[in-house]
Amino acid sequence: MDNEIQLISDGDGLAVIGHPAAVERFLVSEGLPSKDLGLHRLGPALGKAAGVAQAGSEFAANSGRWMKLTEESARVATKFPLVKNSSSGNLHATLRAQNGQFVKNLQFVKGHGSVVTNPALLAGAAGLMAQLAMQQSMKEITDYLATIDEKVDDVLRAQKDAVLARMIGVGFVIEEAMTIREARGRVDEVTWSKVQGSPATIAETQAYALRQLDALAEKLERKTAIGDLAKAAREAESKAQEWLAVLARCFQLQDAIAVLELDRVLDASPGELDGHRLGLKAARQNRLELICRCTERLMARMDAAAGTANTKVLFHPMDSPAVVQASNHVSIAVVDFHGRLGIEGARQSSEARRWMDAAMEARDKALETGADGVGTAKRLGNETFDRAKSVTGKLSGRFAERALRWRGDDEKRDEKD
Repeated sequence: MDNEIQLISDGDGLAVIGHPAAVERFLVSEGLPSKDLGLHRLGPALGKAAGVAQAGSEFAANSGRWMKLTEESARVATKFPLVKNSSSGNLHATLRAQNGQFVKNLQFVKGHGSVVTNPALLAGAAGLMAQLAMQQSMKEITDYLATIDEKVDDVLRAQKDAVLARMIGVGFVIEEAMTIREARGRVDEVTWSKVQGSPATIAETQAYALRQLDALAEKLERKTAIGDLAKAAREAESKAQEWLAVLARCFQLQDAIAVLELDRVLDASPGELDGHRLGLKAARQNRLELICRCTERLMARMDAAAGTANTKVLFHPMDSPAVVQASNHVSIAVVDFHGRLGIEGARQSSEARRWMDAAMEARDKALETGADGVGTAKRLGNETFDRAKSVTGKLSGRFAERALRWRGDDEKRDEKD
């Protein structure tokens, strides 16, 4: 039916499937940019599967477009409420055009002309959506690695540790396999044989990077003297970004392997595609949760260090603000990292107490004692917290770092005096 389309959402993206003219009309009416879903890739694979004899004609009659879930595409899902499919776990809705306008129809349409009547095609489309979502994530991580620091690539390549060296080598092999996939449109047995042992190496590197971040957090936890705490905080500030970059690269390579896996399953065992997709999704979520727990522990230790430093700013006017500044830098780096990986969360940024505030507070207390308690002590040096912008795996954002303005604030106070 050329006036009918199917919407599919898997939580990461939104696909529109149907007659090419209807799909185009819908996307234009909603103002949504999109990418080709690549439905044509399913034809040869699913055409060999039992019960999908009509796959060729259905693919010829339908096209698919995909877009990442953003504020605009999520609005479409709200405008046309989707219902959950019990077999795929994805959300679906069938829309019919009436007088050029699409209206929601939450009942699946029965008829040989509709792509939604074939479970194998729905499963295949879900697999393609998962691939596009992971490829989009890979691109965002590439952008992240390119912008956080010009030295990151040099840092990774200069590592003498054997674990990181193996990960770098595996990265070259996976990138080669992805290039062959793009050229051929599939992953054959020869290509897959080159990369199928890679996940173990990547997992080993990820575990190593997580241990390094845990070590930074533990070192902060053990320090009590403000001088030692400042030293540990500076080390965390300089090292954390590097290990976050390693984790991001590991996650990117794991997504690439998943893309190749789905192609290989589609080619070898198309009936198992949906189950494999769901397994990969669960494994990916587990990795995200593991990374989130580790990085949040580091942020908690940095917060605690900043709190300790703020209480000792009067007698340590140099080391205390250095601890707070390091805490803010690490926290901003982690929040940015979370955003690129799609980890939801919020972050509060600490601001150091100025030495002058602490000194005035001590002076006021002394005056209050000398005057037999007449009057109340001024509380000018309370710690303040500014909420940083929240980052979600479904919304993209940027974060601005707040600088500690010691000299400027003191000049303003002098002018007032």
